[in-house]
Amino acid sequence: MPLGPRYAVGQPDRSCLISRTAFVSTYSPRPCGIATFTYDLATTVGEREIVALHPAGEVGPYPAEVRHRIRRDTQADYAYVAHALNDCGVKVVCVQHGRGLWGGEDGEFVLDFAEALRVPMVVTLHDVPAQPSPAQRSILTELVDLAGATIVMSHAAAAEMARSYGVPAERLDIVPHGVPHLPQVAADTIKPRLGLQGRAVILSFGLLEPGKGCESVIDAMPAVIEAVPTACYVIMGATDSNPLALDGDAYRARLEAQVAALGLGQHVKFVDRFVGRVEFGNWLEAADIITTPYPNLDRTVAATLSYAMAAGKAIVSTPYAYALEMLSPERGRLVPPGSPEALADAFIELLRDPELRSSMGRQAYEHSRGMVWWEIGSQYRRIFDRAASASASTPRPQFRKLAAVVA
Repeated sequence: MPLGPRYAVGQPDRSCLISRTAFVSTYSPRPCGIATFTYDLATTVGEREIVALHPAGEVGPYPAEVRHRIRRDTQADYAYVAHALNDCGVKVVCVQHGRGLWGGEDGEFVLDFAEALRVPMVVTLHDVPAQPSPAQRSILTELVDLAGATIVMSHAAAAEMARSYGVPAERLDIVPHGVPHLPQVAADTIKPRLGLQGRAVILSFGLLEPGKGCESVIDAMPAVIEAVPTACYVIMGATDSNPLALDGDAYRARLEAQVAALGLGQHVKFVDRFVGRVEFGNWLEAADIITTPYPNLDRTVAATLSYAMAAGKAIVSTPYAYALEMLSPERGRLVPPGSPEALADAFIELLRDPELRSSMGRQAYEHSRGMVWWEIGSQYRRIFDRAASASASTPRPQFRKLAAVVA
């Protein structure tokens, strides 16, 4: 997939480059946040190959670096592909783990893969569920025990691993979610490309699903429009495939009905698709404010917030765990969940004060410089080197099957 001129991932640092690395994940061009993450991360490491996880009906097409495929719900594929990696000269396998990614009950098929693997394994945890079921806890702790290193994306995630899974902080590496290198540009110079000229743009983005808090922003918009008549709220992103399979596009339909009931058709815009990298950069750069109004305050990672900071935008967010960690008062505004009134107040304050908005964006942008992909790739490569070196002298643990563990 070609990269746009303003969406730079970066070149690998050859000075600490190990031999070929395999990444196991959903993968681009599949419309999935972890697929995009894996594409960007893999691009920074040099020689690599991809094991693509996909539902049986979704086969591609994939780029040339996809050498293996695992059908998510076909259990036999997991050990088969692990054995193939054992014999093909890969030095480290980087496994991506997140909600709904792996097959089996609670994603238990990941253990079939991990137990068959004899190559050093590094696991990246994209979410750390609070209050896990016994099976979820068992799967995740066994996966961590099998890994040569485990990466979480925030201190909040590390704390949750200790609290809910009994995994101490010293067994974890904290590496932030990577972000593209986007230059800071004036929003008004980008808006005409998207038909937003003359509008004060509030943006939320990412795969759409219940729990994103968009209904609170819609409820806030009448007050915002009264104070700033040019205000426009853009909801960008396709519907997440998991809820889509369960209830169709019911959440989007509820939001559209809410917009119609409030008479906001000229002030709320839905971008119902998974946009490419160049267009994605345009939407970020055209925004005056980016909001992450999530009601779940246990969220320990939010890629959307990381991207908002990388774009150098003023941010309005609820105080979920990751936002508390990333946003100081100089970098964003935190408001209570489920409060359209508080959202409206924050939006109005920032839309009326371009200097405050600009200052907040600059502070967020500077804070995100250590999160650009070439920096994140360097951290991953050091962890890969360490895991590969340690595996030569440390045998991998063996486990019984999950059914015996949780019986």
